[in-house]
Amino acid sequence: MSDSPMPRSAIGARIARSEVAPAVIFVLAWLAYFGMLQYSVVRFRVRIVVTLTAACVALSWWLARRATVRLPAGAVAVALTGSALLGLTVPLFSYLPSGWESAAMWVLAAGAVGAAVALLRDRPRSAWASAVGAYALASVIAIRTDPTPKIDVWVTLQQAADALARGDNFYSVTWVNSPGIKDAFTYLPWTAVLLAPGRWLAGDVRWMHLLWALVLAVGIWQLGVASRARVGRSIAAAATALVLLVPGTLTQIDQAWTEPLLLAALTWWAVLIVRGQACWAVIPLALACASKQHLAVVLPLLVVWRPFGAARAIATGALTGVLIAPWFLSAPADFVHDTITLLVGFHPIRFANTWYLFFLHTYGITLPFWITGLIVLGTLSLALWFVARRQPPLGELLRWVALVLLIANLVNKQAFYNQYWLVGALVAVSLVADRPRAHPQGRSADSPTPPGPVPRGSGSRPERSVG
Repeated sequence: MSDSPMPRSAIGARIARSEVAPAVIFVLAWLAYFGMLQYSVVRFRVRIVVTLTAACVALSWWLARRATVRLPAGAVAVALTGSALLGLTVPLFSYLPSGWESAAMWVLAAGAVGAAVALLRDRPRSAWASAVGAYALASVIAIRTDPTPKIDVWVTLQQAADALARGDNFYSVTWVNSPGIKDAFTYLPWTAVLLAPGRWLAGDVRWMHLLWALVLAVGIWQLGVASRARVGRSIAAAATALVLLVPGTLTQIDQAWTEPLLLAALTWWAVLIVRGQACWAVIPLALACASKQHLAVVLPLLVVWRPFGAARAIATGALTGVLIAPWFLSAPADFVHDTITLLVGFHPIRFANTWYLFFLHTYGITLPFWITGLIVLGTLSLALWFVARRQPPLGELLRWVALVLLIANLVNKQAFYNQYWLVGALVAVSLVADRPRAHPQGRSADSPTPPGPVPRGSGSRPERSVG
């Protein structure tokens, strides 16, 4: 048997073959996950729960195996084109007039196809601009043509901004003409603070949703540039397009769901971590934690993750407490009622696609709260053990956060499109944060091809990759 080294072309072919299956699985899982999520508003179906659970299993396998997922430009193009087709064909829920709804959906589809073509032509800036431009135009259409969506989220955010302008504690306000919750602000206070300028300056908090989505897009781009110099812009453009143009985007814009705000803060936390500014990263993370309750699961993982560390995680918790304190101290009973006890005791909502609702709809069984708590704490404990033991890179850490949130959603009684969207979007951002791993013979997957002429007609041109 010869001990001579394997030719570079053979190594490249083997590497390419080993990366095909993860890329195919990722694209299929992405389209199935978000296609079902668009269909899930507002309906419960067992097949939706099964699909979301299958995505959870796939993410768990990915983390357990620590598999490398690299997305060739062609795979991203398939994902974006598939997203456009699903967005146009799967039933969509919104309050837009039908003509304007169709127009907005075609804008999003055109943006996805445009981004796909730009990535295939190795023009990441054009791909990023196509995605951002389509999202912004669809947002303008939604806000202008549906000025009063019939959902309690929008009503409470609008009137919380008014209360904040008056100097009132919005946890003590009863909402006027709310189609749902009337006497509670169920978010943590900085959701209202960070969205209120949209109401004050332009009459609608959704203008600030759009602004935070743009901040998110810039953050993803900066994360790509900071993480991976050679292909960073391409994977950042791909992730931006995947996140902003997934099926169901128009519903999320119309309904004023706040998860893009949370993802913007988490993304900029990641940017600062990659840039070596972990102390400054405390600020966006604390703003996220002071905006929505379930991000509390992030902090325990960061306590044991040495690049951030226990001291900064504790500082984040302390700053979160300081940010929340004015509302808690002025009305502690109202604050606890709105943000904790109301949600714990709230009735199951029939179109939440979770295992809790599956057992309730199918067998008439109401799962006790301790089962949900046990599953979530068990998942968090397992994630803590793996993170502490492995000290994973940033991309893998973000996937652990996504897994904990996904399992918490699946066993909850109130998880909807927006909570599941945050999980999928975190996974996309995690690909931007991934650093290339070394390949045999000492070259990384993203190192440039050694200089030298390529024989004409050799057919050895490498496939362009964005991840």
